[in-house]
Amino acid sequence: MPSRHRVIIVGADSIGERHLRCFLATGRADVGFVEPRAEVRQDLAARYSAAAAFESLEATVDSFDPTAAVIATPAPLHVPLATRLAQRGVHLLIEKPLSLSMAGVSNLAEVAGAKGAVVAVGYVYRAHPALAAMRAAVVAGKFGQPLELVAVAGQCFPFYRPAYRETYYARRESGGGAVQDALTHVLDAGRWLVGPMDRVAADAARQAIAGVEVEDTVHAIARHGPVLASYSLNQHQAPNELTLTVVCERGTVRFEYHANRWRSMTTPGGAWAQHGIDAPLERDTLFDRQANAFLDAVEGTSPPLCPLADGIDTLLATTALLRSLDTGHWQQTTGEEAIAS
Repeated sequence: MPSRHRVIIVGADSIGERHLRCFLATGRADVGFVEPRAEVRQDLAARYSAAAAFESLEATVDSFDPTAAVIATPAPLHVPLATRLAQRGVHLLIEKPLSLSMAGVSNLAEVAGAKGAVVAVGYVYRAHPALAAMRAAVVAGKFGQPLELVAVAGQCFPFYRPAYRETYYARRESGGGAVQDALTHVLDAGRWLVGPMDRVAADAARQAIAGVEVEDTVHAIARHGPVLASYSLNQHQAPNELTLTVVCERGTVRFEYHANRWRSMTTPGGAWAQHGIDAPLERDTLFDRQANAFLDAVEGTSPPLCPLADGIDTLLATTALLRSLDTGHWQQTTGEEAIAS
């Protein structure tokens, strides 16, 4: 492997800018970005003078010759762009969701495998040290077999993204709505904690967010093998909170994203044992950790935080949930119908 990586960020909206900033912060890579809009490109180039700016992916490939790339474009472009780069052996970190359907995903996996390209998906909750520590305890069987997963999340999306009406968020076909924008993160965390989802049933509605027709509130029940699960998320409440509770045979564990900690209880009516610190993380901490973990995976010193296979599982869960919203029925996340979605 080269002593320094050449990482290109494809797409320079807010999430692309964050990746740009965080890969520069690793000190392990020469970083560039692709942004066709001249005004945006010039602004970023002025603020991140250490990064190379390119108008097109073709110009990047010809002159920058990237060894790795972050795909941070709208979701419908993820798989086509990733496949083009994988054909050159470029290692890939693809923003969530991996795609909006399974179209082209199997081909991407085949091409990347043939070229030896690492492919990771940007489910950044996996970079949270408290969630990782709780998962390690669950996987090690410290509390016995998982029996139930309860996920509850919410925030005021318009407060954090006031221009949401003019972005991908406004339409399902561009990756918008609460399911594809936010719940997909929680579905992946659930998959990481207790294994792949088998089937799901869901209800959703636009309850509060003005100016769009996509859902802002989702309730779902699911099966992850023997584990019963429920997911509740809204994008209009005042508290910015996420809790993930796993009830196991010999105890209960709970991750509290907003408190940067996990807790456990093993005695009925007892007290919570606290693990981790109840203090805020820095704004870019998780993305800094994700960037370094991706470079570690490229160097072969550790596996990707979210490998492509896990990203595919979460895509199948997300598309099955959307089919449940459309049909009003349970949907399988495996089998021909799920893969053809």
